[in-house]
Amino acid sequence: MNKKKVLIVDDEPDIVETIKFNLEHEGMECIEASDGEEALLKARKETPDLILLDIMLPKMHGYKVARFLKFDESYKHIPIIMLTAKTQEKDIELGMETGADEYVTKPFDMDMLVALINKHLEEV
Repeated sequence: MNKKKVLIVDDEPDIVETIKFNLEHEGMECIEASDGEEALLKARKETPDLILLDIMLPKMHGYKVARFLKFDESYKHIPIIMLTAKTQEKDIELGMETGADEYVTKPFDMDMLVALINKHLEEV
């Protein structure tokens, strides 16, 4: 069985490493990006099964990354879970409008996040 590939996009290395450790323990392959431009390039090159996407990123914010991917026939099927510190209702609405399949706020519960990722990967 092929490993599911997850693109983790966050500019905080500690968060990336924590998530990566937990997902690799679950048998997933992880790819990392620390800014919006790198996220878009890696998403297009690697075609991950799911993307964990922060919003407040250098070079290009997560809303724009999600928008680019969701309006591209080749990538619109990839589930995007926005993982962000932006907790206001308007931020959540914007996240969903730009293509997020889920919106999770920091701090987050790792078990809940892994369960959510697994749920979406089963649907892929």
